Amino acid sequence: MTQKIDEDSVVWLTQDGYDQLKAELEELKGPGRTEITQRISDARDEGDLKENGGYHAAKDEQGKMEARIRQLEDMLRRARVGETPKAGGKVEPGMKVSIKFAGDDDVETFLLGSRELLALDSSVDIDVYSPQSPLGSAILGKKKGEKATYEAPNGKPVTVEIVAAVPFKG
Repeated sequence: MTQKIDEDSVVWLTQDGYDQLKAELEELKGPGRTEITQRISDARDEGDLKENGGYHAAKDEQGKMEARIRQLEDMLRRARVGETPKAGGKVEPGMKVSIKFAGDDDVETFLLGSRELLALDSSVDIDVYSPQSPLGSAILGKKKGEKATYEAPNGKPVTVEIVAAVPFKG
């Protein structure tokens, strides 16, 4: 049975990002599971499980690891892999986009893509907007100097102007 991936749930990743998440998944499912199983077994052999802190800590860690495995499997299943655009100018996933809100001179810069890209490199500090978000879908395909309007959560229209769109280098 194949599950149809809804366009709103797509996770946009570069090939490098996809490969890194896949490697993390393989590490957790192989050596990670083996190690935690051994730690649980060793702690269980120590006796009374009610007051065995090592056992409970290992079981807690196992639960977190299994949750991360499920999260990675889901992300990779929903992933749409593409390369970071080579040229700037047009807003598309993988671009660092700068915008100005109508009536404001402040410039806001963010990555149009997937938060998972940033999870791979904690040294990068930039906001991320999904291409499926109201702002992301409004500016998709726009070029420097063009304006786009989207509906804010409060129901009011918000207009932004594209100041720049450059490939995200991480």
